[in-house]
Amino acid sequence: MPKRNSSPPQAKNTETSSIRISPKDYSQLDEEQREEWAPVPPKYEKLSPLCFIAGGIFVLCIGIYILATYNATFADFFNQKVSTVFRFILAKLTNLIPFSVAELLILLIPVILFLSIRYLLKHRCITARSSYMACIGILSIASMMLSAFVLCFATGYKGTTLDEKLGIRSEAVYATELEQTAEYLLGKVNALSREIKYTESGESTMPYTFREMNDKLLEAYEDFCEKQDFINTFNSRLKPVMLSKAMSYTHITGVYTYFTGEANINVDFPDYTIPFTAAHELAHQRGIAREDEANFIAFLVCMESDDPYIRYSGLLNLYDYVISALASADTERFLQSYQALGADVRGERIAYSRFFDKYRDNVIADISNATN
Repeated sequence: MPKRNSSPPQAKNTETSSIRISPKDYSQLDEEQREEWAPVPPKYEKLSPLCFIAGGIFVLCIGIYILATYNATFADFFNQKVSTVFRFILAKLTNLIPFSVAELLILLIPVILFLSIRYLLKHRCITARSSYMACIGILSIASMMLSAFVLCFATGYKGTTLDEKLGIRSEAVYATELEQTAEYLLGKVNALSREIKYTESGESTMPYTFREMNDKLLEAYEDFCEKQDFINTFNSRLKPVMLSKAMSYTHITGVYTYFTGEANINVDFPDYTIPFTAAHELAHQRGIAREDEANFIAFLVCMESDDPYIRYSGLLNLYDYVISALASADTERFLQSYQALGADVRGERIAYSRFFDKYRDNVIADISNATN
């Protein structure tokens, strides 16, 4: 009887450990030959149970997101009762690490991508089927990231708006109202400026450490949350970004990373922006998803603090938003309001403008702003 030739087509080496054949040739082998000459373990040609789990969670999260989109009551419930648990657990876990885990992961993206692609090409993407299974695995990882977004944060965008929660009216405003608001804020800022220390170059200085500011803001959040039932608070560690100077080129002063639960702060920006930015990111960490709402919560929390510098930060940052809107609505009234700035506060604004000049116009900022 003729003997079956068990040698793989076009094999150049008889040692199994060094066999390299094309996917086309490999597909022509029978079952027994594949097991003998397979360049990857047979298990890699089967779908992992983890992929089924990831797919099931993803489908569930799609259902949650659709339901939240059409039912604000459900969105509020899920954000306040379920997502809070995930945000709490992530924040507590990353609290144990003194640096930003999210920043480290972002910095490692090129290395992770290189090693992953190298591993896939060398060990997984040998046959058509193993390549297909590798793609399914990659999609499963991506689906888990999207699922984490839904479970931790996304429903916050679909709930009732902050004005409804606070029982206030949200309506169009005119230049006169913006001017009156700016005057009110300016009076408060000018009065507080007497308690603030400024450098010779004009900018104010925060009179305590970053960690002490963290504690003061958490105390202010405790006071605020006692008066409101739509937001939960807990002790968490603000994370200063190590590469804050590089981050400044993106014009980003802070970012909440839902997949690590961290509130990351750009500490390169002038001191007066940092408490307000920190309060803003802590608002995201507590489920306030919309940017304008996080800004307003940050202002309200800053005003709860008994610390003059935190209140100064909240007032001056809100004044910046109002005066910017007034400049668009009525240039003459904007100039009148700006002239009413106290000498110290005007110096603060000039110092900020001088700081921002080196970051103002760059391609990175354009891409960042468009993406955000």
